Amino acid sequence: MPEPLNHLFPPITPLRHGMMPVDDIHTIYWEEVGNPNGVPVIFLHGGPGAGLSPQHRRFFDPQHYRVILFDQRGAGKSTPLGETRQNTTQLLIEDIERLREHFGIEKWLVFGGSWGSTLALAYGEAHPSRCLGFVLRGIFLCTPLEIDWFMDGAQWFHPEIHEEFAAPIPPEERNDLLQAYYKRIMDEDPSVHWPAVRAWSRFEGRRVFLLPQPEELPSDTLDLGVGRLEAHYMAHLGFFEEEQLLRGLDRIAHLPAVIVQGRYDVICPPFTAWRLHKRWPGSIVKMIPDAGHGAMEVGISRALVAATEQFKRLNRFE
Repeated sequence: MPEPLNHLFPPITPLRHGMMPVDDIHTIYWEEVGNPNGVPVIFLHGGPGAGLSPQHRRFFDPQHYRVILFDQRGAGKSTPLGETRQNTTQLLIEDIERLREHFGIEKWLVFGGSWGSTLALAYGEAHPSRCLGFVLRGIFLCTPLEIDWFMDGAQWFHPEIHEEFAAPIPPEERNDLLQAYYKRIMDEDPSVHWPAVRAWSRFEGRRVFLLPQPEELPSDTLDLGVGRLEAHYMAHLGFFEEEQLLRGLDRIAHLPAVIVQGRYDVICPPFTAWRLHKRWPGSIVKMIPDAGHGAMEVGISRALVAATEQFKRLNRFE
């Protein structure tokens, strides 16, 4: 049985929540949790396309922090689900700024894991004056090397999972699984795209944790959001120029950062976290020795809570 997550703060319901239209296609879901007068935090979920979980609210002391969480374009409760039109990193950054202005927040702590770490860095580099610091997990810079690892590096550790993922693709297309799946995932025919998004979501989900976990029941919302948006963003290299996030790091390198990384993360391997840490003199990296990629693995979630508590004790945002 998984170890209880007693180190997280107790479950909490939002102070308020709502929907915000951001253009003529997309409307995003948001929620506010904790102390309305507390230190502001923006929470950025992974995927892209994975959406929010009530567990995400529990990394923060609700007496100290005012946490804004939202489902990114095409994810979770945001509408339309799985929509890739007008869905780029630059537009997600604009959405974060809309939320900041909507809530009347001057600066906030930026918290993101996996793709959320990618978006956190991109947002910070675009708006460094709006950031107090960063808590980042499972670092992903969306480089070609990392994308190739996500698609094909899996076979070095999970050959049976990779073989199952490749099996529906004709042999002549298996040399480029990303493009093969992207073509099928974007097909308008549900009989084509639904098997593809489900296979993609399962391919990732089975590799998240260090130790095997009971497989969750299929979720159309998760499968469509993750399958379609991850393929969309990876096919476009995250809408970044080469090494953009590392090249732009000087814009936020003066800010504090805690990086939490699973030693045996096969989704976002530790090398990327280490590269980021070496370029960020003020950063602290916490390498969790008995964890993979999952935010709710005990060692990782404990380190994330410790990071928010560390920022609280430092009182550097008062």
